[in-house]
Amino acid sequence: MDLRLSGAEATAEERAAVDALLDPLLGPREADDRAGPDSGHEARGHRHLLLPALHAVSDAVGTLTEGALNHVATRLSVPPADAYGVATFYAMFTVEPRAPRVVHVCDDVACGAAGGEALAGRLTAELGPEGTGADACWVRSPCLGLCERAPAVMFQLAGEPDFSHAPAVPDDVVAAARASSVVAGAATAVEADAAFADPGVSVPQTRAPRGERLRLLRRIGTVDPESLDDYRAHGGYDALRRAVDLGATRVIAELKDSSLTGRGGAAFPTGVKWDGVAAAPARPHYLVCNADESEPGTFKDRVLMEHDPFGLVEAMTIAGWVTGCERGYLYVRGEYPLATRRLAGAIEEARRRGYLGDDVMGEGFTFDIELRRGAGAYICGEETALLNSIEGFRGEPRNKPPFPSVSGLFGKPTVINNVETLYNVLQVLDVGGPAFASIGGERSTGTKLFCVSGAVAVPGVYEVDFGTTLRELLTLAGGLRGELRTILLGGAAGGFVMPDQLDVVLTLEGAREIGATLGSGVVLAFDTDADLTAILRRIAAFFRDESCGQCVPCRVGTVRQEEALARLERGAPLGSRDTELALLDDLARVMRDASICGLGQTAPAALQSALSLNLLSTPPDPSTNGHRKVTTT
Repeated sequence: MDLRLSGAEATAEERAAVDALLDPLLGPREADDRAGPDSGHEARGHRHLLLPALHAVSDAVGTLTEGALNHVATRLSVPPADAYGVATFYAMFTVEPRAPRVVHVCDDVACGAAGGEALAGRLTAELGPEGTGADACWVRSPCLGLCERAPAVMFQLAGEPDFSHAPAVPDDVVAAARASSVVAGAATAVEADAAFADPGVSVPQTRAPRGERLRLLRRIGTVDPESLDDYRAHGGYDALRRAVDLGATRVIAELKDSSLTGRGGAAFPTGVKWDGVAAAPARPHYLVCNADESEPGTFKDRVLMEHDPFGLVEAMTIAGWVTGCERGYLYVRGEYPLATRRLAGAIEEARRRGYLGDDVMGEGFTFDIELRRGAGAYICGEETALLNSIEGFRGEPRNKPPFPSVSGLFGKPTVINNVETLYNVLQVLDVGGPAFASIGGERSTGTKLFCVSGAVAVPGVYEVDFGTTLRELLTLAGGLRGELRTILLGGAAGGFVMPDQLDVVLTLEGAREIGATLGSGVVLAFDTDADLTAILRRIAAFFRDESCGQCVPCRVGTVRQEEALARLERGAPLGSRDTELALLDDLARVMRDASICGLGQTAPAALQSALSLNLLSTPPDPSTNGHRKVTTT
């Protein structure tokens, strides 16, 4: 079998980047690629290293050339079409020649309202049109998870550390884009990381007297995120010690008593999930932390990972021990460079100090964590798409059943939790299951992190008890700037809440009563000056762009939805406005009922919500003499 994309050979720099990653794991390859691929079952079992290998090339030289893909495919015994398919699946990779310095400009809702378009215009004037430029270029990006600091950019630099910059000052962005030396680039990254040192910007509650009431966020602003000793001095690893003392069975019982549910949106009981994997007879078991936080308007996980990374390492260690996993995979969003650096440092330090490895804390159990970086694919937040990504395939969702707890990563029982859920486990072990259950509502227990941004005085991550009202949350965020028009609750996959609904109780059941969802905890406020039609257009474009294309209802439905919205916006519906709305209803029903995963199932949610609330501004429909009718679903 020919494993070559062409006759292209990897450059010395490309080979060095790949081999530096793979040689310590697979052993050095003495012969060159012309000797043929490694073969056999053992070689084929290395496919899970494909994404890290592609990152290694991209980090070093920027573009994934045919020669580089040949070398990666040969070393991992991956068919060249598969290597190319994976490389072209992710937005952060490019197989076309591109400048080595790329500025990703967030053009999503929060950043767009905060000056993102003006920044794009400035970069066009300075660097050229989007995607052009020999030494530096700029590209549009979906939400970078920096909404509390909008507008935001991320620098992706060949041979230099990636870094985020927010709020983005145009002069600084242009200067950094034009910095030509590796030394200058590295210094810029260090300076950018330092700009995030003040956690009060992201977690305003740390500046208020209320701070002592924080639970999940209690270490932020108090503990040095790069010091294991400081973490331990503030209660770090007490939860793991208590878990070991209780025993795995009792820990699961505490989780069930706590009624802790997953914080990623599905709200599945955590104790039930852990119990199922722990009892699964097939071995080995795997743990996966889904830190691919990509829902527009969401940034809570980023804040936790940047400012309390040892907390996530400890929580994963507890989960691994309780469920019988010896290895955990921490899959971090590719657009989170500071969080990735902090987590990598925490994992290495925990391993060095005996909190990860073959004999954790001298207790005789083995657990270690492998850090994996995403590469710009919203769909990989879906749990089975994430599993495929780790295994070295395109990040496309799997059909369920089987569920991951039965057949997950590498076909083995797998427990998957998101970041916020795992931090809650530390809290359950700190206070006990019944005490945790006494916080919040009857079915929604504990505290919840909300990402508040948009037209509020003090945007940021806020921790409140379940049962707090939306009005109280907005008051905590300093109140509104201007007159409220609406709030997007739950993110792009959520729905809109009107000013007369601000007393809704923020619980799973409370949101459901008004036809909304808490989702990932997004609370994005819009004042009366907001162009909601443009916002809906951006949401529709987002889902069209992020659909993996695997299933027809989502692949076609997201395109048709965007087209219908554009026709309504132009005042040129198919037939009449009512006909167009009926078509959108049909599209929404098909996507909800027939899409493989949650992306397609929730893609119409925000638009349908806006239509039902008459939030879409369109020209009068000539067929109805200007009268506007709105259907509901």
